[in-house]
Amino acid sequence: MLATVRKQLRSHPALIPLFFFIGGGAAMSMMYLARLALRNPDVCWDRKNNPEPWNKLGPNDQYKFYAVNLDYSKLKKHGPDF
Repeated sequence: MLATVRKQLRSHPALIPLFFFIGGGAAMSMMYLARLALRNPDVCWDRKNNPEPWNKLGPNDQYKFYAVNLDYSKLKKHGPDF
């Protein structure tokens, strides 16, 4: 199958950017899914030791993917410690 793709790319060089951008999009989507699975506070992989990991977040922990104009290191805590 790889030989067929290589032959098509040699005969139609305009397909090279198509393969490049589709491969890049697939790679970026897989990296984003991996980030969601590993760094999101709503996901719990270890139920025995820490069943509620979202309670361990501090007020200055950034869990959003992109924060526009917010510096998480300067945030203050608004609630009591439990």
